[in-house]
Amino acid sequence: MRLPRKRRADRTGCPDDIGSQEQAEGSKRTRRRAGRAKSHRRASRKARRRLVDFPRRGRRGWRRWTPSWKLTSGLFLLCAGALTGLFVAVYTQVEIPDPHDSARRQATVYYWADGSRMVSVGDVNRQDVKLSEVPEFVQHAVIAAENADFYRDAGVSVTGIGRAAVNIVKGEETQGGSTITQQYVKNTYLSQDQTVQRKIKELFLSLKVSNQRPKAEILEGYLNTSWFGRDAYGIQAASYAYYGIPAKDLNPSQGALLAAVLKGAESFDPSLSPENHERAEDRWSWILDRQVDTGSMSAEERAKYTEFPEPKLPVKPTSQAGQIGYLVDIANKYLKSRGITGKDLAGGGYTVHTTFEKDKVLALTKAVEQVRAERLDPTKRPDDEHVQVGAASIRPKDGAIVAVHGGTDAIEHFTNNADTSGVPAASAFKPFVYAAALEKDLEGSGRSAEGTDRGPLKPAPISAPMASMNLHSALVASDHTPFVEIGKKVGLTKVREVAVASGLREDSMAKLEPTFSIGTSTPSAVRLASAYTTFVNQGRATEPYSVSKVERNGVAVDGLGRPKPRRAMSSEAASIVGAALRQVSGSAVGPLKDQPTAPSWAGKTGPNDRMNSAWFIGATPDLSTSVAMFRTKPDVPQLLPMQGVGGPDSERGSALPPLIWKAYNEAVAPAKPYPADGPRNRP
Repeated sequence: MRLPRKRRADRTGCPDDIGSQEQAEGSKRTRRRAGRAKSHRRASRKARRRLVDFPRRGRRGWRRWTPSWKLTSGLFLLCAGALTGLFVAVYTQVEIPDPHDSARRQATVYYWADGSRMVSVGDVNRQDVKLSEVPEFVQHAVIAAENADFYRDAGVSVTGIGRAAVNIVKGEETQGGSTITQQYVKNTYLSQDQTVQRKIKELFLSLKVSNQRPKAEILEGYLNTSWFGRDAYGIQAASYAYYGIPAKDLNPSQGALLAAVLKGAESFDPSLSPENHERAEDRWSWILDRQVDTGSMSAEERAKYTEFPEPKLPVKPTSQAGQIGYLVDIANKYLKSRGITGKDLAGGGYTVHTTFEKDKVLALTKAVEQVRAERLDPTKRPDDEHVQVGAASIRPKDGAIVAVHGGTDAIEHFTNNADTSGVPAASAFKPFVYAAALEKDLEGSGRSAEGTDRGPLKPAPISAPMASMNLHSALVASDHTPFVEIGKKVGLTKVREVAVASGLREDSMAKLEPTFSIGTSTPSAVRLASAYTTFVNQGRATEPYSVSKVERNGVAVDGLGRPKPRRAMSSEAASIVGAALRQVSGSAVGPLKDQPTAPSWAGKTGPNDRMNSAWFIGATPDLSTSVAMFRTKPDVPQLLPMQGVGGPDSERGSALPPLIWKAYNEAVAPAKPYPADGPRNRP
């Protein structure tokens, strides 16, 4: 029989409170052990739980497949961080490349003497201009049409790029949505491929360019590289293509139309179709209104432009057909003689103002074609086949080349007949022999060969040892013998010196043989026309030139100053020879129509010449013009004979160049009277 706990405690002699304490301590130990076991089990469960609870445990149905907000936000932050890091890494490594070749290449533009455009030469019809040369209202029109936030944006349109990417996937058109900076980057550094890769490159480069380049520089580059249709890249070429004027002369209405065609000339060039015209007019009007909305144009100013600015009709791309190629050839030779290399010209970007006068070039060509049509008939006379004509016209007062005729067509006949050195001058060379004899006589008499600048002198006999030689009559009659003899007495070296001083090139001089004095040398038509101005200008010669001003990328090129006149022979010698030349002119062409008192100095070949060429050089105070006729055949190195050219009465073709000269001069000679004996005291 068990006693009650208290009784048992009493029997052992332990007080009651000691048992209670022991019991409490045991309970605490038990609870601690149970807590540790529970914690261990909880930790074990956590260790076995997946890092990504998806599909979610403990959920049923659709909730099992719905990610938690923690998972969603975590993934978002992870992706955003990765993309940001990638973007920063790519942006840091991207370098702005050099512009591709087509963006750097520019046309070289040649202008007539009156400032009108002659031709643009180069693979790309583009001519860069400074932004300051583009009127602000044209800039505003382009910005309003293409990118109203241009001056405020970061250089890119993310929505535009996204839309383009979607369109690429769909196989649709990707145009639209690009900023001006993006379009500039595409034009200057990238290809025109419509691909996602190119769009991505465009994005990073646009951001980089926008951060590193001023907005004005970007706008200038965009205006100089954009396609406006009509074979025109850049605002300057477009201004000429649509309105025939430089960009600086555009008005706000014209500028709005050029901004309109930037959207696509095939759809907005008003001259291509009635539908195009309607679209162009609508967009032109919208751009003007848009400028009012953006604050770049007042409503009052907008109200002035109600009439559509019709552009001129498009023309085929300019080429070097006809005489243009010959003119460009002569201008380029002059530039090269002044230090501009062929490589420089190939790089383009030049603005070349020439001395060529369009009306005179046309008149000279017309005169040549008229005489050829009237006097040559290759279908009936085999001797009239393969006839070539070269001509050049120079202004005596300063040496400017105002016209040339280089052949039938520069793209068919490549040799420039006006500037070729292969045609013997024959009797047209004799005036320089005459002048050398006079200079020698002056030296022998003790007088200065420099002479004076007094007016024309009467022909006078030459003192011993040349008194027996009547060179005046021999020159008029085209007699050879006196000139061969006088050349021996004077010295062929002296004759050559006078000819070269007058303007003939050293490399066109023939060997110093007895026949040298009767014209075996082969100067070009340009050089003979120039040399004959020496007799008009009282013994002064001026180097012929064909370019008055050159600029490259808007900066004037130095070293192209106009040639200065130089003393080539005494004024006395020039006057005496000039008197004989005026007699030659009178017998060869007679007085000019409407200019019966116009003085002219002339040299020519005649029936006694047996060389394969026919020449006439006639000079007036206003123009010195040389005309050469000869025959060449492909694959035959030497000139063909002139016998029978133009018929039996043409004096071996020598009767034809004077007809060309007279027809040309009567068309272009100024209608003003001259004194009967010619001008005096000319500089």
